[in-house]
Amino acid sequence: MIRIAPPSQPLSPAEDYGLSVLVDLSRLVVLESPPGAEAAGPSAQAADRPQVVTLYAAAPPASGDGVASPDPVADLAGVIVVADGAVTVPRALLRAVAAIAGAGIEQAATARDRYGRTPSSANPLVAAGVEREPVVSVAGARLREAVVQAAGSRPVRMVAPWPDGHRWCAAMSHDVDVVAAWPAFTAFRLAELLGKGQARLAARVAAAALPAIAGDPVWSGVHGVLATEQRYGMTSTWFMLCGTPTAATFRAGDLTYHAESPAARRIIAAIGAAGDELGLHGSFATGDAAGAFDAQRLRLRALSGSQAAGVRQHYLRMRPGVTQRWMASAGFRYDATYGFPDRNAFRLGVVDIVAAWDAAAERPLPLDEVPLMWMDRAQSKYQGIEDPDQWIADAMAVADVCRRAEGLWVGLWHPNLTAALGFPGAPAAFERLVAALAAERPYMAPLGRVTEWRSLRRAVRATRVDGDGNVTLAGPSVRAFRVVAEDADGSPREQLPATGSP
Repeated sequence: MIRIAPPSQPLSPAEDYGLSVLVDLSRLVVLESPPGAEAAGPSAQAADRPQVVTLYAAAPPASGDGVASPDPVADLAGVIVVADGAVTVPRALLRAVAAIAGAGIEQAATARDRYGRTPSSANPLVAAGVEREPVVSVAGARLREAVVQAAGSRPVRMVAPWPDGHRWCAAMSHDVDVVAAWPAFTAFRLAELLGKGQARLAARVAAAALPAIAGDPVWSGVHGVLATEQRYGMTSTWFMLCGTPTAATFRAGDLTYHAESPAARRIIAAIGAAGDELGLHGSFATGDAAGAFDAQRLRLRALSGSQAAGVRQHYLRMRPGVTQRWMASAGFRYDATYGFPDRNAFRLGVVDIVAAWDAAAERPLPLDEVPLMWMDRAQSKYQGIEDPDQWIADAMAVADVCRRAEGLWVGLWHPNLTAALGFPGAPAAFERLVAALAAERPYMAPLGRVTEWRSLRRAVRATRVDGDGNVTLAGPSVRAFRVVAEDADGSPREQLPATGSP
């Protein structure tokens, strides 16, 4: 638990955002300061203040300490200063958090790849060679450790990371890219395999596709994914395309089906019956023009009867910052786009959810960013790895980082990865992945549910600390979740009173 000291000099908007993200990732409970609390340095300690650790943002030197650079990102956590009852974070660290977790550097990038995306090379973590390290989450954990070190006999409280006693979270998602005209996608996949010199694998695909002509392998893939997840108690999030396809969008690999078609309606109904969540898979048009999200979101609502809370861009194609601004304007609560198409890693440097940052307007957006950390096609399409066992090994390597950090793993499995559509062995590999994740006992829920928890956790505050070190908590709790505060040893202490309705 901490008290945040008013800075001696006002924080810039990016610094204020960075501080809020760092504190949120630390899980430390913040004691609300009384009105009129004065700014003070680490050596000051008012006798009438509760004995809690005070967090200071270091005043910048007279010459200024420059703009946050991507170069030192691997050692963000090493610059936090600890004293008795006080912890100080440099403002440069706060700006670096905004540059990385807020995608501030990527928002300023102008380079584009052949799909119109910001290339991975524009990411500061990729540039520094540390994209497989969640450096911002590590800094948040270091802040928590620094507060425990500075506390001495002072009470320390942090919110338990995930509901129901779980210490980490695994969330599966699925992009529904194919519904109709599946033989065309099999033909594309065969061409891809032959171009890689994978003639033997191409022959296996052809052998599986021929007898499937009279069936519906797309539906079989969806049904298989749902059945597998049901066996292991997993519920997931599915992103559906809801624009109007044309010959041009089909050729571009963008919109390939009508969401109102019987095949798409069948998939939507099955997702709802399984208790899974539906989100919008934003077409290329939504990333190019303001207002395109609204029509597609309304279309999905008409089909599903539910308001889509989340969105992920098709091909992960977006204009960082601008597209998120449009998402927020359309009423989405979260965006699940921030992942690399060509590698599995931590694009925002976090294994958690963070608030979206609009660098151009210098303000946070009313939108949560749910980073994508692992995707099946990152290896098969971009790295030429066609062995599903290697995909699963990589997924679990990334998940292990998330588990050890008590964070969030978000994966993407395309339900069209079946033998007839070009991926022999993929369905069995998916079952192995789900089984391996479930064996590590994560909290498993759709992304909408996960963001609800994180919104609640972020809002928890302490309103009082008595002489015995007991803490009074406040926050927008609901009956759907039980919020527990832990002490420095991780033992459960206070519980936030449950109010309202789920």
